[in-house]
Amino acid sequence: MAEKKPFLLRVDRSLLDAYQRWAADELRSLNGQLEFVLRDALRRAGRKIEEQPSVPDSGDPSDDA
Repeated sequence: MAEKKPFLLRVDRSLLDAYQRWAADELRSLNGQLEFVLRDALRRAGRKIEEQPSVPDSGDPSDDA
């Protein structure tokens, strides 16, 4: 899984409440819903998302080779 960088987002309480309801309706976490909406907005705007390579899991047996 690609590394995710945390950041602080300040929004109006009513906007946050609406996103939380939407996330619950879609069976997603709030973070997952926000990421979904942001990715969709980038796609619609024609902005390319450069995917980061996956970071190997520390418990991966292939690390021992």
